[in-house]
This record gives sequence, structure tokens and C-alpha cells, in this order.
Amino acid sequence: MMNNTLKAVLLTSMLPFAASAADGMSPWYVGGGVGINNYEPNCDQKTMKTCGEDDPYAWDVFAGYLFNDYFGVELGYRDLGRAQWVDYSNKLNDVGAKGMNLGLVAFWPFAGDWSLSAEAGAFNYIISNNKQWGSEYYSDNGVAPYVGAGIGYNITDNLKIQAKYRRYENLDEDKWKTLEMESNYWGLELSYRFGSKAKPAPVVAPVIVTDSDNDGVNDDMDQCPNTPSTHKVDANGCTIYQVTEDKFDIEAKFASNSAKVNQASYQDIKELADYMNKHPNAEVTISGHASNTGKADYNMALSERRAASVADILINKYGIAPGRVSSKGYGITQPLIEGSSREANQANRRIEAHVTGSEKTPVLK
Repeated sequence: MMNNTLKAVLLTSMLPFAASAADGMSPWYVGGGVGINNYEPNCDQKTMKTCGEDDPYAWDVFAGYLFNDYFGVELGYRDLGRAQWVDYSNKLNDVGAKGMNLGLVAFWPFAGDWSLSAEAGAFNYIISNNKQWGSEYYSDNGVAPYVGAGIGYNITDNLKIQAKYRRYENLDEDKWKTLEMESNYWGLELSYRFGSKAKPAPVVAPVIVTDSDNDGVNDDMDQCPNTPSTHKVDANGCTIYQVTEDKFDIEAKFASNSAKVNQASYQDIKELADYMNKHPNAEVTISGHASNTGKADYNMALSERRAASVADILINKYGIAPGRVSSKGYGITQPLIEGSSREANQANRRIEAHVTGSEKTPVLK
């Protein structure tokens, strides 16, 4: 029966160690205890004449593992002290039990740092006498069940003190059938749990996020406060602008196969110059286009010369800075009307001015 009990305790202790250290505390702990032990009924044995003076002081050391805050297993070594008696042959006898224990422990925390405990397990004992009073030496071993209860107080997160009571059954000497004892133990126990509780995370004050101009960029990142609610903005909260492009059709007149601008065309060029002067950041590209008559290479060169002539008038006659004026010929590559009809030739033989950077306008949502 006792061997089956010990096997059950051993199997239970081999459950997977699923415990996790709560708040940084380790599930492992160690400790030791001292107390008083009373063997019963050693003075009622039929072989005993009188009881001697006992040496009841007991002690133990142990190590434990917590599966969680309420349940664990302990392995330890215990010495239960000694008892003395005089038998009917007037010989002084004594006996003591010590050995390894393995058991389960349960805890019930209450009232803050206080807790109740209960335990049950098996005590693999060796029982023997001292042989120092003339009696014959004997020893035997066995397995005795025990149960216990206690109350504890956590001095710190790691240090705990407990008052313990344990009851041992069947501390028998079976070899010669001379002793059938039980035992009651009262004592104090001090244990140390490894690890340390994790410090609580600092309380961070909530960040109040504001967007005063409702542009989608928080005030702490907004480099352009008070942008209009209708404007699209960039990551810095500033209005996104687009550069407009204006197009001028210049009705430039040229003699046949000539790049010289007819005086009648100067009015359109002057209007372009006036616009450029009103918008000093504007730049213009003069593009020349030809009709689809004659050779393409010749028309390309002619369109380039005609565009350059208009650009030269802007610079030299109307004082537009050279860096703001450029010209390019496109020949017959960009016709307005396909073909070489009279109508197509008139439409395609043209000078265009493309002005950029004259004005920035906000991009609207």
C-alpha cells in the first residue's frame, strides 16, 4: 500500500512543468525548518517498561517547484528526532526516523501577504537506534504517508515564513515487528523563492493630438498652420501647388522659304513680351511647326529657324532675358490637321509659345 502511494506521488511530480514565472518570479524555491516531533505511541508498546527522556528536536531541508500560485511539488530530507524507553529487561532503547520525502503542496493566499497551505506525500524513512546504551543495534526502512497544514506570511517577495503541522502514519519497524508508530510534528519553516517581480510599466500620460486647421496633419508636425480647408497639403501640412502653363498662338508671317518675321506679326510677339514682364518668374519656349509640303528635313530646319527668329525678337527688341527664352523646331511632326490640303497647311504652318512658371495655384481637395 505504501509503495503504491509513493509511486502516485512520483508520477504526479513528473507532470510537465507548465508553470510560468509570474511577474518575473521564478517557480523554484528552497528552504529549511526546525521543530518538535512526538513519536506515538512509543510509550504504549508492549515491550516498553518506562519512557525515557526523548530528544524530540526535528529539522528538514527542501526544494520546491510551483506549477502556479496555488500548487507545487516539494522534495526534501527530514530528521524527526529520537525517542527513548526502557524495556522489561531494563535495557535502555531509542529509535529515530529520517529520510527523503516527496509530496504535493497547495496554497491559498488571503489577506494580502498571508496564506494557508496543505500538503500530502510519502516519507521514505530509515528507522534505527543509537546502540550506545547497551541495546542491540537494529535498523529498518519503509515508506510512510504524511499530511500537513500550515499558515504562512510573505516577509518579502522572496522570503516566506510558515508555521507547520505534519502527521506521519505507519512509521513501522517490520523486520522484527517491534515498533508500530505514528508521529506528530510542529515547527517553523523559512523558504526563499528565486527571481524578482517585474517593475510595473511607467504610466504614460495620454498624448492629446490636435489638428487646429483640420488639414490632416497634427499641430506638432504642421509647418504651415491655418492652411485653407479646401487645399491639399503635403506631409508638413503645407499647401501643394501646381504650376500653370499658358499657351500663346503667335500669328507670325514669313516670306516663302524665309525665317524673317513680317512686321505685321510683331503685335502678337509684343503681347507675349508684356505678359512675360508681368510675370518675372515665367519662362517661354517658342516652338516652330511646318506644313506637310516639301522635304521633311528641310521643313524641320525651317521651323527651327523661324522659332529662333521669334525668340530673338523677344530678347533683342523687347528685352526679355535670354535665360527665360528658348526655341525649338518640330517640322511636320506635330500637325494640328493631318494631310497636305490647303486648310491643313494653313493650320499646321504656325508658331506657338508655351509659358511655364507664370503662376502657382493650390491643388484643391
